[in-house]
Amino acid sequence: MQAFTMALRSIRSNKMRSVLTMLGIIIGVMALVVLVSLVNGTTNTVTDAVSDLGSSRLTVTVSDDKGSPITLDTLRQWRQTEKNLGDMAPYQTDTLVGKCGGESGTVTVYGVTSDYYNVQGLQLAMGRFLKQTDVDNHSYVCVINETAAEELIGYLDCVGQTITLNNVSYTVVGVLEDDEDSLTSILTSGTMAAYIPYTSLVRLSDSVSQEVTSFYVAAPEGGLLETAEEAMDDILYARFNEDEDAYTITSSDILEEAMNTITSTLSILLGGIAAISLVVGGIGIMNIMLVTVTERTREIGIRKAIGASRGTILTQFLMEAVVLCMMGCGLGIFFSWAVLQIVSTVVASTGLVFTLDPGVVLLSVIFCFLIGVIFGLYPANKAAKLKPIDALHYGG
Repeated sequence: MQAFTMALRSIRSNKMRSVLTMLGIIIGVMALVVLVSLVNGTTNTVTDAVSDLGSSRLTVTVSDDKGSPITLDTLRQWRQTEKNLGDMAPYQTDTLVGKCGGESGTVTVYGVTSDYYNVQGLQLAMGRFLKQTDVDNHSYVCVINETAAEELIGYLDCVGQTITLNNVSYTVVGVLEDDEDSLTSILTSGTMAAYIPYTSLVRLSDSVSQEVTSFYVAAPEGGLLETAEEAMDDILYARFNEDEDAYTITSSDILEEAMNTITSTLSILLGGIAAISLVVGGIGIMNIMLVTVTERTREIGIRKAIGASRGTILTQFLMEAVVLCMMGCGLGIFFSWAVLQIVSTVVASTGLVFTLDPGVVLLSVIFCFLIGVIFGLYPANKAAKLKPIDALHYGG
């Protein structure tokens, strides 16, 4: 406690020098805390945005059915018997000519089932999506996106209108909302898209087979996507004669995992750069402590002459170095909080929120303490090793 009090007294007696010495630590802490907090804040926002692009799902693609093709009935059977699998949505695509009145254009047509709506996380602007009865009855109904409604029909409220796809008439039963948070909407943005029953597209297009070669799989309610992936892999592995090359299963979580890996690497990189600033600040503290030892050589001699031990002198100067570091750390954390508040206010309209990361703050405190000890040890040891007679005769 006495060493701490003396350290504070020494710092107060040289205010300007102490502030300039702490400046390196303050800047280093701010660099570490602010940069890592900015990366973490951006990571959280981007991860949430990626998650909102669509519900978590698996994408299954069959390249070789080994003589055991998958059909709509096959998927329905799997859905009913396998508890670890949720909605299963097969899909096929083709590019057809769409017409309505005097307007015509190229339309990307998706052959889907009713489960496609939930699996893809779509939103309706009006009307309804396809039903299972539409698929079973090969109904000539379709759901179009807003772009198709505006360019082909001329207005959004077009439920009940008729369009032709390759000269076959389809009744519009729904219009999909162009949702910026939906991956499907983003991919079809600016292009005309129509969704018709899977069985209808098989009849309509010569390039589409009745066999299912691509489909989405969702986890059951309350289930895990990893469990669904394992179950799907087991089923396909057994069906295709244990040939792993006959199919591929891709998880939508891969994008989130890749994003987390990138941002984690970036956090480590920026944290390392900021740590260098702290080391530079520590060198500044060691330099000023060496100056302090030189200035107080006679004081050290007097204290040793009246009985101060080597450990006492070592503790005194080491404590001063640590206190300087910790004061700089405290100020750096405060200024970091202020900067993050300002940045959050400026970018509030973008939805980004930046807050102090408790883990980074704790890391800064520990790192600053270690810097104080490491860079203060040499000057403190130098002061402790001074001989009383040499110190008393020092002329400065």
